[in-house]
Amino acid sequence: MLSYNLHQHSLFSDGYEKPEAYATKAVELGLSTIGFSEHSPLPFDNPFSLKEENVDDYIKTIDGLKLKFKGELTIYRALEMDFIPGVSEKFSYWKNRCKTDYLIGSVHLVKPDNSEELWFTDGPDFKIYDEGIQKYFGGDIKKAVKTFYYQSNQMIESQDFDIVGHVDKIKMHNRGRYFSEDEKWYQNLINETLELIKQKDLIVEVNTRGLYKKRSDSLFPDDYALQKVQQLGIPILISSDAHHPNEINQLFDYAQKRLIDFGFRELMFFEEGKWLGKALTSA
Repeated sequence: MLSYNLHQHSLFSDGYEKPEAYATKAVELGLSTIGFSEHSPLPFDNPFSLKEENVDDYIKTIDGLKLKFKGELTIYRALEMDFIPGVSEKFSYWKNRCKTDYLIGSVHLVKPDNSEELWFTDGPDFKIYDEGIQKYFGGDIKKAVKTFYYQSNQMIESQDFDIVGHVDKIKMHNRGRYFSEDEKWYQNLINETLELIKQKDLIVEVNTRGLYKKRSDSLFPDDYALQKVQQLGIPILISSDAHHPNEINQLFDYAQKRLIDFGFRELMFFEEGKWLGKALTSA
């Protein structure tokens, strides 16, 4: 069994329980390591990100848990950085301000050209995704998806972080309705982004959340994109993107078997400030 999860959200952002509940559940499950990765603060009101006025409390709370669970569970403090060009702060600012151990870089809010509004591509309601395609891109799915990947590329090229979160999550609410992942234009976009990730020596997260929440038919990434990650030799790790303690290790066994089938032999692990490779096993 995989013994760690480095991507989860508590009440400090859009999770459902206090951090201690996740730590207690991790010990119960026999995990050795967890990392809290609250959504980074953003300069506008929203219901999902860490509030700037709560940053000091976040630091204090996680430091307290590190001491409380010392010897039975290693706990890290991280952030899932939301990248919005021209809007979000540099990742390095919040890394220093929150005294993080590592950073995940993700795109949830897409900024269309020539607009100050944002297209929310995540969440449980696919109608928001659909409405955004019409409102911001005139129904042009290729333009919408290209904007997502170009924004991801800009993040990869301009910011300092460790892990690319759910790299192909733009497919979540698609579910075969607008495009196929077999289409050449889509694969070209994936290829470009993954090649940049390879150049920057970043880690690709294999995220199980869409699958266990039944919002996606596959992992992020999976199928063609996951095959390309393997071919490029990009390092990976498995994360559940938990928003509740009961989700900490959801579908980890499935993900490990899936990765082995694709030819992966190693997962990345964070220990004492360093990223290390560990053998990937199916049990």
